[in-house]
Amino acid sequence: MTMKTSYLAAALVTTTLATPALADSIADLVKGREDIALPLALDVNDAAQIDTAVGRAEEHFGRIDVLVNNAGFGYFAAIEEGEDDEIRRQFETNVFGLAAVTRRVLPGMRARGAGHIFTLSSMGGLTSHPGLGYYCATKFAVEALSEALAKETAPLGIKVTIVEPSGFRTDWAGRSAADPKTVIDDYAETAGRLREILHEDSGSQRGDPERAARIMIDVAAQSEPPLRLPLGSYSYSALSARLEELKEQFEAVKDLTLAADFPEGE
Repeated sequence: MTMKTSYLAAALVTTTLATPALADSIADLVKGREDIALPLALDVNDAAQIDTAVGRAEEHFGRIDVLVNNAGFGYFAAIEEGEDDEIRRQFETNVFGLAAVTRRVLPGMRARGAGHIFTLSSMGGLTSHPGLGYYCATKFAVEALSEALAKETAPLGIKVTIVEPSGFRTDWAGRSAADPKTVIDDYAETAGRLREILHEDSGSQRGDPERAARIMIDVAAQSEPPLRLPLGSYSYSALSARLEELKEQFEAVKDLTLAADFPEGE
């Protein structure tokens, strides 16, 4: 007996591209597979579009077994270079849009006592970098939301996996990325240099999106999937180093840390 699995991928490059024309652009991938594929335009910042997309997916497939929260974009600014409108736009899409789609899908999963939610975080969800402070802040938020969600939904039969990629050959550092309008020269060797590297390397990153997608499909079929899934060799090495760095930092201040409690018996 085989089970058809329906996927709702919440994907957004920019608000203006979340249109029927975008869905039409993948029509050739859907042709002949209409029973297992349904292209929908979805701007995760639009509550009405979320409701419509989820409703149509549930009507078409009967249920949503797997949600892939993939909406997000990069903003390559030093903290001081950050602009309020871009900062808020990033959080609206990367965090609040993701949360809104998740909340809309959860009732159906709860009713069935089954489901799997993938949230696309980043290796930047566990360690931050110059020029990526605002982007990483959104991914730190995604990590916290997803970890809490996993603990809330585990007793309900709903699984959560946080995906933490390193550099992959997508358009993340290309057209979908935003740079600050005003660049401050004092940050040229930190935020500015990383911004240059990200743009220069766009299209030549080691990560293969197709392999990543296949891995996620395999994980979705696991009875005990991982909570966290670093993807890419650099993600593994960088996050492993981050764990050691945190341990060293905590040990260095251990005496001060323990001294903050009331003495025993008080």
